[in-house]
Amino acid sequence: MSKIVEGLYYSESHEYVKVEGNFGFIGITDYAQKELGNVVYVDMPEVDDEVAAEEEFGAVESVKAASDLLSPVSGTVVEVNEALEDEPGLINKDAFENWIIKVELSDKAELDNLMNAEAYKAFIGE
Repeated sequence: MSKIVEGLYYSESHEYVKVEGNFGFIGITDYAQKELGNVVYVDMPEVDDEVAAEEEFGAVESVKAASDLLSPVSGTVVEVNEALEDEPGLINKDAFENWIIKVELSDKAELDNLMNAEAYKAFIGE
């Protein structure tokens, strides 16, 4: 059973957004990290890069697969989780604590296109 956190927004490509004010913390879900296996590298954008909803912003590589990261929302990258550069496996320890990028949201209405915890749980069949 995957850990699913209430109060977050979820995409069909298994990213989550944790919203705080006008900012969103984006990472991959617990389900996604389990599917990937041991994460060995995280490719992240630069600070000040623009991300667009449903478009690629990086990738996560594991020992068995590489997976593109699709942004659930649009905005400007204000921070990247530098801890993941040295220790990408933190995502396996706790995917929800170890977000990948923090963005300033450009359109909060996009959140309406995402799933809540209950809908995501049904989506992954748990």
